[in-house]
Amino acid sequence: MNPIVEQIESLFHPRSVAIVGLPRGLKTGKLFLLALQDQKFGGDIYPVNPNVQEIDGIKTYPSVSAIQGPVDLAIVLVPSHYTLAVIRECVEKGVKGVILFTSGYRETHTQEGIDLEEKIVSVARAGGMRIIGPNGMGFYAPRSGLSFFPELSRRPGTVGMVSHSGSLTNILGRMASEKGVYFSKVVSIGNACDLAVTDFLDYFKVDPETAVIGGYIEGIPNGPVFLKALKSASMEKPVILWKVGMTLEGSRAAASHTGALTGSRQIWQAVIRQGGAVSVSGFEAYLDSLMAFSLLPSNVGDRLAVLSGPGGLAVSASEACGNEGLKLAELLPETQKALKEMIPPTGTSYKNPVDVGLMASLEIDIYIDAAREIARDPGVDALVVIGAGLTPETNEIYTSGLIEVQKESGKPFLLVKIPGFDEKLSQRFCLSGLPFFDSAERAIRTYASVKRYRDWQRKQIQS
Repeated sequence: MNPIVEQIESLFHPRSVAIVGLPRGLKTGKLFLLALQDQKFGGDIYPVNPNVQEIDGIKTYPSVSAIQGPVDLAIVLVPSHYTLAVIRECVEKGVKGVILFTSGYRETHTQEGIDLEEKIVSVARAGGMRIIGPNGMGFYAPRSGLSFFPELSRRPGTVGMVSHSGSLTNILGRMASEKGVYFSKVVSIGNACDLAVTDFLDYFKVDPETAVIGGYIEGIPNGPVFLKALKSASMEKPVILWKVGMTLEGSRAAASHTGALTGSRQIWQAVIRQGGAVSVSGFEAYLDSLMAFSLLPSNVGDRLAVLSGPGGLAVSASEACGNEGLKLAELLPETQKALKEMIPPTGTSYKNPVDVGLMASLEIDIYIDAAREIARDPGVDALVVIGAGLTPETNEIYTSGLIEVQKESGKPFLLVKIPGFDEKLSQRFCLSGLPFFDSAERAIRTYASVKRYRDWQRKQIQS
């Protein structure tokens, strides 16, 4: 195994964590202690603060060297002008890795900040210790009980993520579960002075707990190394990347945030084509893709059927299929005959797209029976359903019925929101393995990206 991969694996499974510079009051750094406690971290936690004897009933230590037991991971919260001494002390203690939370290094664009960062990295590497950060939040790993924010889900999943942003990982950790997305491991790397995106691509590629890889990237310092790692990872697992810094304004923001070196859109698009990654732009597209790749099977086809109550949305979904290179499935004559018998005759259509009309929102079984009939058709690879009931009771029947039909058929269902649909019911769809989207266009665009990636992966394996 790659030595760096082995080091990262050990960092994700520490037996003990020191929090250096842990404040006594409710300040930002206190989040790390609260997060570990909230995740029920099973190892030893060692607060380091020379000014107090205890914090929240936990004994504190004046320094890392004063800790009696071994320390696997240290979270360093002290200001930048104190960090070099702390790094040296951690190396002497035999700490395997340091999460450097504070800023004040390369991103300041001052010679002092650049020199300090280089010295810290030099000392750490000479001692065989790795650094996550600076200006990074570190690890969230539910199986290990690691977290950098309280109240993140304790349920482990299959999505591994590397991010230059810490706040983004917090937001996703809080809301991704609503979309049926749960994480195996997440790392916020900040300025990435030592361990970088490429190292975590290499790690997630072989991590048995990770099936989907996500990344939020502000800059790439070494293009050829990144491309090699990306293509290698994409051969094994889908890699979904949200790259910022494509515009002048975005580049300036990224440079001030983490000191990232950004690049042109044309270069990035070439990297994506060669590397086989799924490129997205914006938070909604990123979360949609994490959801789809987590919930959809790997053998998706290109023949879609659209089942809708609103006629205009049925047409727009059909248009989206064409725009994304997908096909509207040709329904068998017997399928059309069965649909004709169950769908009201006025203002509807039993051909694909199947328009069941507004009456179906009252007679909710029309949706369920039509979905069952369409899903039975061997010419349909996936079903897009756009609809809802008019009451809480009919929406409950709609949700339960479609979940049951999807389980019976085993085919992918893409659910599309109609305004007013209960958010809790949309979460039930996702938790049952049926991705739920805010629009038909987003559903079909995301499904198409899954299809394109799987086709690329298959060709790479066969070549």
